[in-house]
Amino acid sequence: MTADDDYFDRLVDVDALAEFLTEELGPVEEYDVYRHEEGHSNETLFVDWGDRELVIRRPPPGETADTAHDVLREYKVIDALQETDVPVPPTVAATDDHSIIGSDFYVMDRLRGAVLRDSEPETFANEQARRRIGTELVDTLASIHELDYESVGLGEFGRPAGYTQRQVDRWGKQLSWAFEVTAEEREVPTLETVGEWLQENCPDEHPHTLVHGDFKLDNVMFDPEPPAELLAVFDWEMATLGDPRADLGWMLSYWREEKDETTSREEFVSTFMTHPDYPTREELVERWEDQTGYEFEHERFYRALAVYKLAALGEMFFRRYLEGNSDDPMYPRMEQQVPDLADRALRIIEGDEPL
Repeated sequence: MTADDDYFDRLVDVDALAEFLTEELGPVEEYDVYRHEEGHSNETLFVDWGDRELVIRRPPPGETADTAHDVLREYKVIDALQETDVPVPPTVAATDDHSIIGSDFYVMDRLRGAVLRDSEPETFANEQARRRIGTELVDTLASIHELDYESVGLGEFGRPAGYTQRQVDRWGKQLSWAFEVTAEEREVPTLETVGEWLQENCPDEHPHTLVHGDFKLDNVMFDPEPPAELLAVFDWEMATLGDPRADLGWMLSYWREEKDETTSREEFVSTFMTHPDYPTREELVERWEDQTGYEFEHERFYRALAVYKLAALGEMFFRRYLEGNSDDPMYPRMEQQVPDLADRALRIIEGDEPL
């Protein structure tokens, strides 16, 4: 048995899962399970159940159901959004019975489409499709923020008051944890400067809406055929009630423009949307403001916070690499990429990377 086989066996008991699905969906003759390799947090399994294609979401083996891995919480929000204007995959079932595959998990129908990560499909390589990608993305974010979350049963889904301050505090603590080890290799004083500025400039008040928490271009799926319709939003594990401007700032941190200063070492963002056919960040913000009725106040704060969070993630990756807890080839590159992100956050604060 290879290491991959052993890990797969830790993720799923194929026979027990078949019994569960038979009870939920009825028996089939053809059945197969395989792992989606591109996930970085919760694990995703693909299931062929007869002619039906399903997706299983579960925490990594050995993880407790904390905020980052609570798949039943993720299921709750996706299930609540089924009959709303927010496009999500159809839900099938969820369970907290660990005797089946060793953890909580949920099942949804698999959708087929285009996820834009490193490049755009050839069918989207035209002005109309490129503009539509941007407008569909921001329109969908607006639909999340416009949702009457109480009417769909999400009134107790989070604590929206103080959300933004908690974000600043949380990511500062994550950085401090990472620095306990990484500072022995190199320090990143710029990040401390950025963190202090965020503390001093954190807005006292903000609107209260449903927030996705990780809304960006590669967490949505498009119909691969024109006119680039957005089919579904994925990865709701960080969803809660909070500050919609933080969601917008996060999305914008991944939306690069030709005018932006870049380095060859940046890992977290694609750059194909620097093509002039794509909407600018200003255009995306204006469209979001028009649809939600909110103004993107304190825009430098929210964009700097997003890049600060990216840098904190990178520094946590770097600590794990230094401690020998990961063989991901991306992690050692964080030694230089985190300082690059820190510099970018400072440029935003100082007005050198404008909206």
